[in-house]
Amino acid sequence: MSRSTKSLIIIFLILIVDQALKIWIKTSMSLGDEIVVFKNWFIIHFVENNGMAFGFEFAGEYGKIFLSVFRIFAVVAIGWYLFKLAKQKEIPFGFIVSIALIFAGAIGNILDSLFYGLIFNHSFGQVATLFPEGGGYAGLLHGKVVDMFYFPLIEGRYPDWIPYFGGNPFIFFRPVFNVADSAITVGIFSILLFYRRYFNKPEEKITEEEIATENNIIE
Repeated sequence: MSRSTKSLIIIFLILIVDQALKIWIKTSMSLGDEIVVFKNWFIIHFVENNGMAFGFEFAGEYGKIFLSVFRIFAVVAIGWYLFKLAKQKEIPFGFIVSIALIFAGAIGNILDSLFYGLIFNHSFGQVATLFPEGGGYAGLLHGKVVDMFYFPLIEGRYPDWIPYFGGNPFIFFRPVFNVADSAITVGIFSILLFYRRYFNKPEEKITEEEIATENNIIE
């Protein structure tokens, strides 16, 4: 099996899991509903956001359009880069997998932005319907990204001596995220931890022995 085929399998598996879970959440829960998987540290908590990973947002209608268009161009660029990498036998497969994870995650969230406003009605106080008779809750590029993984591992209060935040409650880890966000995060951290040198200057060559070792570990 070629490395290109393996990369495609990884991408499609992530997209299938990501979209299947999001569709199940949309058609089974209303906004704010929770399912406690493991008490106090793992909760399925349904939220939607207009913007970037982990619930961060760009404000306003034009911010949403800008973000959606930017994502599309970014995915095209990442896809081209991934296709180019897959043809280079000297590149470790682990690095290609990392790029594939980022690519799949980006596509997963783009699908929400592109189509969810068209194919679902809203989830405020109700369970959304797939392909509702009255149409969706928003137009093309205005769909909201579905998030559900919530890990409130540590809860407490900031010490009083901390400026501004002192005495306020805090939760770690507060952001709610999805499978696509996870894929992007794993891909980025894998590159930062193991493959940063592939972004170094051309004269900083990697030895054939290092490449062979990395390929053997991954494959």
